[in-house]
Amino acid sequence: MIKSEKEYNAIVARVEELLSNPDNIENPDEKGFVELNLLSDMVADYEEKYHAIMTPTLAEAIRLRMQERGLTQKNLSEYLGVSTSRISEYLNGKSEPTLKIAREISRKLDIEASIVLGV
Repeated sequence: MIKSEKEYNAIVARVEELLSNPDNIENPDEKGFVELNLLSDMVADYEEKYHAIMTPTLAEAIRLRMQERGLTQKNLSEYLGVSTSRISEYLNGKSEPTLKIAREISRKLDIEASIVLGV
């Protein structure tokens, strides 16, 4: 078990070192293979506890997709079939999409349904 950030950083450095040798990844008979798997599990446990990645909000997910696809609020409103003011409300957290629009957001913007529905 990793007990401090200092230990975590040292173990991450060792994992990166082990990853530089392909045999440590592919060959179960290699000494580094076992070490890599054990240390990776320890890092994953520590990260889950202390460096957990939070699920993005719907507004964050929509903004990201808009940026990735070069969409403006006007483009997005036309794409989803809602008004630009409604898009603005979604982005500012002032309203939630209807189930029909939530389905369109999930499908057309490739955003997980759990994020769109806030579950």
